[in-house]
Amino acid sequence: MQLDNLYQEVILDHYKHPEHKGLLQEFDVQVHHVNPSCGDELTLNLSLKDGHLILGWDGVGCAISMASASIMASLLTGKGINESQPILDAFVALMQSKGAQSGDEEVLEDAVAFAGVSQFPARIKCALLAWMAYKDASIQIRK
Repeated sequence: MQLDNLYQEVILDHYKHPEHKGLLQEFDVQVHHVNPSCGDELTLNLSLKDGHLILGWDGVGCAISMASASIMASLLTGKGINESQPILDAFVALMQSKGAQSGDEEVLEDAVAFAGVSQFPARIKCALLAWMAYKDASIQIRK
């Protein structure tokens, strides 16, 4: 099986079976982001309990945006707020690489599946939707 096919399967699996989907009943911060170019929408709830992140989300959109939200929430839930920053930075760098980077699997885990997406400028915003919502929420929770 080619790596591209494996990555497509990872994205489809997270789209069909999203993790951490569902808004938290109790949360410290809630943000809502929209991708105006395609209409994808995502609401993210963020809570910080004993120094660890808890994320819940809900949204509508394409397989890329919804799978990215699932993978992001899985990667960041349970981490400390400071631990999340290098993961966020690595994903943004991957998306800005225009296909030149494959991503660090030790840092990004399943999120490396989006390396191919970075070659398609119209799809980068889809992949970044949840991550930018998290960035916004993390800034708010630090205040």
